[in-house]
Amino acid sequence: METIAENVQTNQTNTISAYFMKMKGKGKSPLQINYGDAFTGFIGGFAAILALVLLTNYTSSTWLMAPFGASCVLAFGLWNAPLSQPRNVIGGHFISTLIGLLALYIFGDSPWSIALAVGLAIAAMMLTKTTHPPAGADPIVVIMGHFTFGYLFYPVVSGSIIIVLLALIINNLRDNRQYPTFWV
Repeated sequence: METIAENVQTNQTNTISAYFMKMKGKGKSPLQINYGDAFTGFIGGFAAILALVLLTNYTSSTWLMAPFGASCVLAFGLWNAPLSQPRNVIGGHFISTLIGLLALYIFGDSPWSIALAVGLAIAAMMLTKTTHPPAGADPIVVIMGHFTFGYLFYPVVSGSIIIVLLALIINNLRDNRQYPTFWV
């Protein structure tokens, strides 16, 4: 009887130990420094955010939101990653913002509705193949800001499209880049 109990305890200890060993990581970062890519990232991020700020200043609409800064990191810094493609930038922001707005108007701005909206946004982006990490912040922005459904179009869809258009122009100026790698 004691050996069975000892075996169970040993297995539990090994399982817990293996779980925490996963967090150790392996090796060093595979990221490399590339000055051309860093410069393109700088120019792209600068141009996209400047365009959105200027449009906000010279029109009666808001064209800028904080998650767009992170979208620029992906669109110009990791331009060939699946999560950086036009479908993901535009679709991810659209879906996440829509879910945030629906949560706000159905459940209000409680902590659990914010958490629910972010969780639903992640699941919906994954199920529609439009995962875009910066868009995970959109439900937080819209619920905490108490925005209306107009926010879905200005700044979300319009700003996303501008980022993608500038990514098309700026990324393809380089001979060693082709953006996008896919549309659908």
